[in-house]
Amino acid sequence: MTPTPEPESRQEKKDRTRRAILDAALDLLAESSFAALSLRQLTKAVGIVPTAFYRHFATLDELGLALVDESFVSLRSMLSEVRRGDPRPEQLIDASVDVLAAHLAEDVPHFRFISRERYGGAGAVSGAIRHELDLFERELARDLGRMPELGAWGARDLALLAGLFVNLMVAAAGEFVSADDPRARARITETVRHQARMAVVGAAGWSPLPD
Repeated sequence: MTPTPEPESRQEKKDRTRRAILDAALDLLAESSFAALSLRQLTKAVGIVPTAFYRHFATLDELGLALVDESFVSLRSMLSEVRRGDPRPEQLIDASVDVLAAHLAEDVPHFRFISRERYGGAGAVSGAIRHELDLFERELARDLGRMPELGAWGARDLALLAGLFVNLMVAAAGEFVSADDPRARARITETVRHQARMAVVGAAGWSPLPD
């Protein structure tokens, strides 16, 4: 005899609906900007009335901030883990590029949203994206400063190098999620890997700037 499934709790139902709202938003944002997203369009896609949306998010901006947080939280954690153990620059590059490519391949909708809103968005969502990227840069600059090869570098140089790496990866991420062909994605991955290595070669001969 098949056991009777446990009835869904109120919290489980609420969590499921919240997840459905986030997923529907990502689907709609595949073809349009966040600014063009309407509450009526979104709730119709989920199958709820517009007033039910406010049980989960106070505003559409709050929904957008939740999408930004989902996009970055696990990636930041994984890239931070890559930098543990003081890897050499070339090891750091290879591991970081591999983590980024794997993460992008698994979560194209989130990073398509991030790529579009970083350059074309406005307001709280684009501000949150800039904040997350600033955190990336600061964390990376701190970890780069622990490398013996960069021991003589000051905060200004480390921030510039970290910004270069982050900009390379963000640009590659935008190209990656726009490409449907696995071969094109592989070429993008290798291109950013080589660009980062070239940056490291240049860094090796760099005379540190005075802070």
